[in-house]
Amino acid sequence: MVQVGGYITRSEAELAQAVLAAAGIQSVITADDAGGAYPFDLTGGARLLVDDADAEDAAALLSEHREAR
Repeated sequence: MVQVGGYITRSEAELAQAVLAAAGIQSVITADDAGGAYPFDLTGGARLLVDDADAEDAAALLSEHREAR
């Protein structure tokens, strides 16, 4: 697994995860927020991880998504 995004909150990471899921790319969120019980900026943030083989495509999708905002 390789990190393709870092986010301040789990919610932001979940939005990015949805973008990847819509494209058929599976991902995992890791966060030190007690499973979402503490979603505030009191932790080290959330990381979005994908399989090594999907990293390039995932990074490109997330980049396009950021630019579209």
